[in-house]
Amino acid sequence: MSRKKDQDRAEQAGEQSFAVNEVPGTHKEMASRRQFLTGASLLVLGTALNIKGASASAGAESPVIDIHQHADYNGRSVESLLLHQRLMGVTTSIVLPVGRQALAPPPGRPAGKGGRPIAGDNEACLRIAKEYPKTFYAGASEIDFPDAAPEIEKYLKLGAVVIGELKARVECDSAEMQQIYQLAESYGVPVLMHWQHGEFNLGLERFHKMLEKYPRVNFIGHAQTWWANIGKEHEDQRVMYPEGRVSPSGLTDRLLSDYPNMYGDLSSNSGLNALTRDEEHIRQFLTRHQDKLMFGSDCGDAKGTVDACLGAKIIASIKKLSEDKKIERKILYENAKKLFGIG
Repeated sequence: MSRKKDQDRAEQAGEQSFAVNEVPGTHKEMASRRQFLTGASLLVLGTALNIKGASASAGAESPVIDIHQHADYNGRSVESLLLHQRLMGVTTSIVLPVGRQALAPPPGRPAGKGGRPIAGDNEACLRIAKEYPKTFYAGASEIDFPDAAPEIEKYLKLGAVVIGELKARVECDSAEMQQIYQLAESYGVPVLMHWQHGEFNLGLERFHKMLEKYPRVNFIGHAQTWWANIGKEHEDQRVMYPEGRVSPSGLTDRLLSDYPNMYGDLSSNSGLNALTRDEEHIRQFLTRHQDKLMFGSDCGDAKGTVDACLGAKIIASIKKLSEDKKIERKILYENAKKLFGIG
């Protein structure tokens, strides 16, 4: 199968809207048992597979922060999620919900059908963060206006460390979105946005005005349109996964260079495509923006190993393409630690 077909399939499976998957409540004794069983599973599987990063103590010397995961992704259990992250070598993860509008299934289709994966809501993310403190942190998201700001604020008060991921078919500089930016400013948390032409967060070409208007808000770019625009040669915004050589000074490149409050999330197939399509360019890109880029996986599998796991492939690419260990550590850990105050 061609690379283009692979990416189109990945786009349908991994970067479209989410559907709700509610999770029953968990008692303290159940959480304690879960933690014990998960820890035992990590040790057994780590020993059996002899994979670097597979043991429960993985990452102790080289911690890794994953800024983009999801709760209940495609029905994956909490235990499987924890094991998945440890197999990648991740020590701290942020689990992100999406708002009700993006969670809604396509018309006439049940949740989880039609290529849309299942992922948890605000409550599911908060529950995991409470069950595994300092291992998981929660995000807060809502784009079902006019209730978005109060709903997000509810979870910020409960400890969410980021607003996102935001996936609304709305102009990025609309009054509704600016209410969310103002909320982020009030609580001192970053905003993570899914940029997808014609679908979510419209108007990337105008977003510099928001960066200027809200200089105290740190914004994180993610998804197809964000990473497609690393090169100035990208013109057809309908192309989500461009191929071939990349020229510097694309829109994304300029936003990262010109605005101290703009960051990049290297997660998902879009991030991996940006890392692998032109290695000569991306080495310079990682060096140029070494203080602005962060690792995220956005990975829904249950494997966690390089042969089958999107997140593991992204980590491997970052390690391969970083010019030195210092840059690698910034992208895999230090930048997120500083921005979110975690890890």
